[in-house]
Amino acid sequence: RSVPERMVPFSFPLTKCALWDPVPRGDVIGSHITYYRNPVLSMMEKTLRLAYRHAKQNEKKLFSCFLLGTLAVDEDGEGVTLTIDRFDPGREV
Repeated sequence: RSVPERMVPFSFPLTKCALWDPVPRGDVIGSHITYYRNPVLSMMEKTLRLAYRHAKQNEKKLFSCFLLGTLAVDEDGEGVTLTIDRFDPGREV
């Protein structure tokens, strides 16, 4: 498959010494979770309600938080499931 134009190659920050040869080898391939698999997002209702309540009580329009969960490949190997089951509001400092 060809790589869409909106995808850009990733690069690493400059360092004084490299652990590998940075010259590209071989053909360009896509590296996206939906490239070969069908994704499913599952979220616990309790987690969603907690995040919603926290957002409503926060006086700032923008705030940061963490949604934690697990990523698993389906038994048939055709899909991936992301299950979000925890909410962490983080720290202000």
